[in-house]
Amino acid sequence: MARGETTQAKVHFKGNQDDYLVFVDDVEMYKKWSAGDKTVPLAHFVSSFKVFRTHNQGAQGTYDAAAKGTLESEFGTAVDDEVIKIILTKGSLQTSEMPERQGSKNDSIGSMVAH
Repeated sequence: MARGETTQAKVHFKGNQDDYLVFVDDVEMYKKWSAGDKTVPLAHFVSSFKVFRTHNQGAQGTYDAAAKGTLESEFGTAVDDEVIKIILTKGSLQTSEMPERQGSKNDSIGSMVAH
């Protein structure tokens, strides 16, 4: 992979009141878990145990951490692990390529040249 190039994966869930996201680090492990292998621990593929909401912007837009009250009202529980399992089970996987960074690698070198 080129410098800074990465793939971002997230699971998007369209709720009754808002859109919710969970970030995934290992897509293959997530697919294995999603296909029914619940022996795969969530910690092996979930990026962070935080649920984000997008203010009805779909999988795009501003991501804010979902408040406990919001989760309770949408999912019937505010327990992060339970909400994450619901999103991972009922949501849809979204992946996007993040391009490599552009620009010089070390701007300070030019300033060190004697004039």
